[in-house]
Amino acid sequence: MHKSGLGGLIIDCKTDDFDRAARFWSEALGYEIRPSQDPDDANYVVLDTRDGEPYIELQSVDHPSRVHLDIKTDDLEAEVLRLERLGATRVEKIKHWWVLEAPSGHRFCVIPLHPGQNVGRLNTWGGDT
Repeated sequence: MHKSGLGGLIIDCKTDDFDRAARFWSEALGYEIRPSQDPDDANYVVLDTRDGEPYIELQSVDHPSRVHLDIKTDDLEAEVLRLERLGATRVEKIKHWWVLEAPSGHRFCVIPLHPGQNVGRLNTWGGDT
């Protein structure tokens, strides 16, 4: 058995002024900006959401701007396989997560749970999923 649920919303920004985009979304949504402390995350900015809310992250990208969601899980491979059975396809593995594409054409990420992460509500899936 494994668990998964909505991790967060990622605002992909194709822009020459990522700081301006981050300020806009921070002010529009009413969340403070919390820059990542990880040097590998220079293209990311986290908005400081409240306990129990999904995280919201901005990402500087080269593809057209869009919003995508992350599904968090305690078993990455089991969750990817479950989603493939529902019709998703694997697009690319990045670092420690998968980018998948839904049958609708929407791309989303499946990410591992991190220790101490605000997990919120998770679904439990049976041993065969």
